[in-house]
Amino acid sequence: MIDPLLVDSHEDLSWNIVSFGRDYTLPAAETRRREQGTFIPQANGDTLLGWPDYQQGKVAVVFSTLFAAPIRLGQGEWDQQCYANPEEAHILYSRQLDAYDRLVDKHPAMFRKVQKLADLQSVLEHWQRRDTQEHPVGLVVLMEGAEGVREPAELEAWYQRGVRIIGPAWAGTRFCGGTGDPGPLTKEGYRLLEGMAEYHFTLDLSHMDENAALQALDTYPGPVIASHSNALALLKEATSNRHLTDRVIEGLLERGGTIGIVPCNSFLKPGWKETGGRAGVKLDAIVAQIDYICQMAGNARHTGIGSDFDGGFGLQSVPGDIDTIADMRKIIPLLLQKGYTEADISAILSGNWLAHLQNTLPEVP
Repeated sequence: MIDPLLVDSHEDLSWNIVSFGRDYTLPAAETRRREQGTFIPQANGDTLLGWPDYQQGKVAVVFSTLFAAPIRLGQGEWDQQCYANPEEAHILYSRQLDAYDRLVDKHPAMFRKVQKLADLQSVLEHWQRRDTQEHPVGLVVLMEGAEGVREPAELEAWYQRGVRIIGPAWAGTRFCGGTGDPGPLTKEGYRLLEGMAEYHFTLDLSHMDENAALQALDTYPGPVIASHSNALALLKEATSNRHLTDRVIEGLLERGGTIGIVPCNSFLKPGWKETGGRAGVKLDAIVAQIDYICQMAGNARHTGIGSDFDGGFGLQSVPGDIDTIADMRKIIPLLLQKGYTEADISAILSGNWLAHLQNTLPEVP
């Protein structure tokens, strides 16, 4: 049976560490037990993540985010990861990056920051070892929403601290239109992209409004991805600009980009509500999203998994066959049944994201 590594291109780890004190060295089941009876499951769902679950699922690399929301979209008094201006955003993003630094410093056998090619290679070589069943998870830092960048001149400092991927939007920002806030790239957005290109940041189109995303595809010379987005064409009743239109997908494919599919029920079945139960959404819906991208591309070299797990939803909002990140491996037999080869499946689970990293990470920090 095919047994490739898995790479997840979007997890909001530091937001959860800072917001709730979640300890991702623990299994998800233990975190759920500890949080039972608190406000946390109601605020963000039961966790799907933990280091033992990464081991079980052979999750070798995670694109780990820095994320904060504009204060107008805060979730209540408990939500302290909200900003009113770029200065406040800068502080919040810096604190979350500090949280990753503490995590890897305190638990180097469990988590390692991936900033350069040698870091990635070290992690992958460890996963090839047969003398141990415990391997480090590589963390590639992704800034979701770029309001923490007060001026493009700061991009060098963020790069030196390990940020390798930047998505200019979550909701609309001063850089461009975003989820729920349609609009194009602004002058500041073009300046941001110009600065990002100087350091060869990867541009993440997820959450960007279609207009802004198409403009970015036309102008940004560096690598482009969509870390966690699904195809709008399969979500006929969806009204949000959060999902990828065919035009954006085509632009990504033309640029050699990779798209991470999100296994969240509301991203698989428009109108789904938690009250409808998890059993109503099957793993086939994830495979359908993967297959749609593959059919558009004509191959299996442009899609992967971008779970967005613990990013505003949890166990209650994923297909019933998923209990933790380890269960993403359950799509393997479904892909085989659909006619995908072992090489295709290895590419989808990890190879495409690894190829992206190998082509974009620097040889030196």
